[in-house]
Amino acid sequence: MSHVDGMVFVVDDDPSVRRGVARLLRSAGHRVETFASAREFLEHGVGVGPCCLVLDIRMPGQSGLDLHHTLTASGRQIPVVFITGNGDIPMAVRAMKAGAVDFLAKPFDDQELLDAVAQAMLRDARARGAVLDLTLDKPGRPGG
Repeated sequence: MSHVDGMVFVVDDDPSVRRGVARLLRSAGHRVETFASAREFLEHGVGVGPCCLVLDIRMPGQSGLDLHHTLTASGRQIPVVFITGNGDIPMAVRAMKAGAVDFLAKPFDDQELLDAVAQAMLRDARARGAVLDLTLDKPGRPGG
């Protein structure tokens, strides 16, 4: 069994995507909270420990890119893994230039998402000067 400290916030307007992503991340040992919109996430707020966002690009109201910009402009540097079913190269370039950890097209490979989230959590832990206990169930890695 793997163990990961920190919180992964999943923001996607599609309930089946939220459930599936949350289930996958929890199976890898992550703590997860899900939100149906950028507004819902902003109203909730973020705790003090290491965290990251798995964020849909296209949502009604505020888009994922707009939410990322809002967070950055307010000084909240939360590592983001963007997911989208309607992405294109210019959108991916924009997201990566804005500081995204990764940009994954739906449907994505489970391991791709888990690796991107692990990288995002490590990035946030380092930025906070925190120690992150991250053990992945992979061959050749501790715990695998």
